[in-house]
Amino acid sequence: MKPTTLGVIITNRSFFPDHLVGEERQKILAKLATKGIESIILGENETPLGAVMTYEDAKTCAQLFKANQDKIDGILVILPNFGDEVGVATAIDLAKLNVPILVQACDDSLDRMQLENRRDAFCGKISLCNNLYQRDIKYSVTRQHTCDINSTEFDRELDQFAAVCRVVSGVKHARIAAIGTRPDAFHTVRFSEKLLQKYGITTAVVDLSEIIFAAQAMENTAEVLAKAEEIKAYGKIVLGIEEEKILKQAKLTLTVEKWVSDHDCQASAIQCWDSIQNNYGVATCLSMSMMGEKGLPSACEMDVTGALAMYALFLASGEPSAYFDWNNNFADERNTCVNLHCSNFPASFFGHKDFEIGNLGVLGTTLGQANCFGACKAQIKEGPMTYAKITTDDKNGKIKLYVGEGEFLKDRIDTEGGVAVCQVKDLQGLMNHICKNGYEHHVAMNRGRVADVLEEALGNYLGWDVYRHS
Repeated sequence: MKPTTLGVIITNRSFFPDHLVGEERQKILAKLATKGIESIILGENETPLGAVMTYEDAKTCAQLFKANQDKIDGILVILPNFGDEVGVATAIDLAKLNVPILVQACDDSLDRMQLENRRDAFCGKISLCNNLYQRDIKYSVTRQHTCDINSTEFDRELDQFAAVCRVVSGVKHARIAAIGTRPDAFHTVRFSEKLLQKYGITTAVVDLSEIIFAAQAMENTAEVLAKAEEIKAYGKIVLGIEEEKILKQAKLTLTVEKWVSDHDCQASAIQCWDSIQNNYGVATCLSMSMMGEKGLPSACEMDVTGALAMYALFLASGEPSAYFDWNNNFADERNTCVNLHCSNFPASFFGHKDFEIGNLGVLGTTLGQANCFGACKAQIKEGPMTYAKITTDDKNGKIKLYVGEGEFLKDRIDTEGGVAVCQVKDLQGLMNHICKNGYEHHVAMNRGRVADVLEEALGNYLGWDVYRHS
């Protein structure tokens, strides 16, 4: 992913101490640099102290931001003192970047409350937010009303805001490859391309026959042989798998990767059964797993909105996403369940390279084991996770999602495929919400804790209907 770039506004008010502006300017620019976040900010000679206070300052700042609108992912507003709320709101309004905004206000110190050092940013932040609200400009605030730029709390706020910016920018410009068609019985994965397009999300469609014929037409070139070696190093291929099947997988993987790249797609949803097995002779899971590990998430059963959820989670965390079914209860542990797929889970979900690459289990019983090589099988490594599902609610004309956090557990279960034992607080409440609100049986999951990021990015900035389960 490209580095995040923030437009930075430092504000000032004429009867508050000027020296605070220069001090906090140096601190925030140093902080952003240490995090690899690029900044676009007024020079100290373009306005007094490089701050925004007057209408003329606001116009100068807006011009700078508009000149760099293709680079700026978000706007960070720093209040070293009370600041000028009208000047800041005007600069943002004139720039019209329509990007996330984070408002930070600096702490006062009890031993520096004299007029030459007092900030009053605590109060100024309220006034600035009021002005942004009046202009219907969407914005975010730090959890602590005021905080020091060099505090660990603000570190966390910056990390989350950068992730929010990545999700908003990435989702608004996403192109999702729809490779093939959904399984006929899966009315669950119907979706509205038009609702997605309203938010800038394009579905790029290709018939599965084009992928099959392109893969079949490949010779055993050096590129194909290299991809076959990559497959062998990716996991542990079970005994009895012929070299021909590995080469078929290599050709399929190269074909899908090329189509996704040529059409500038960031994620994909694939018709993973049963045409590919019957007409080409392998499964798609391995190709999907390998793309996912490289940050190109791929959803099963042509679930396009599932691919979008996987991509949003990837943007939020920077780590691969996987796609599951909510599948089984876990005995009488009502906050624990079993999540499965055949699977296409990225290698990092297993936490080791000894996971099995073999034939599809359930589908292999009807499609024939000889046609089903390419499933990644093992149990998911324990650790924290975030789950999410985006869907187009065509009946009500909106996009909605649920999101929450839980744990992958160590508990083992003897069953076929990629397996995760998941713990979620009030799981029964979550299942009731899913069922009553018409969600699919699928769910995207990602290691780490990024539910706050998705809630803020997709709810506050894109205006989608978000259910945050907690």
